[in-house]
Amino acid sequence: MNLLLSALQILLAMHTAAGALWKLSNSENTVPSLRSIPHGVWMLLIGIELLCAIGLVVPLFEKSRVRLAVISAAVIAGEMLLFSALHLSSGATSYGEIGYWLVVCTVCAVIGVGRLAPERATLAQ
Repeated sequence: MNLLLSALQILLAMHTAAGALWKLSNSENTVPSLRSIPHGVWMLLIGIELLCAIGLVVPLFEKSRVRLAVISAAVIAGEMLLFSALHLSSGATSYGEIGYWLVVCTVCAVIGVGRLAPERATLAQ
């Protein structure tokens, strides 16, 4: 299970870093349903995503920082839920983007629960 979680963390970190780079080279107007995001917030998301990508990788090398991965995954999941809500509120008729964002959100949840479960078991003893 630990190997699976580590692989998911690496894949999510790469996905998130790629998303930050994509945001850097594309404006919020590229995705019509995300046009309501102010440009300053769009730029802030780049920094947040890069920090989250780092936060997912650091615990793989320093086991005492496992909560950093959980927090990073929660922030990424929150961003995906925000994008989904904005997409729904924009009146867009396609739902492919929402499916994609919810898959990423599910991966974040698996990482969060998987990394917290051993910690809870240790606290219960």
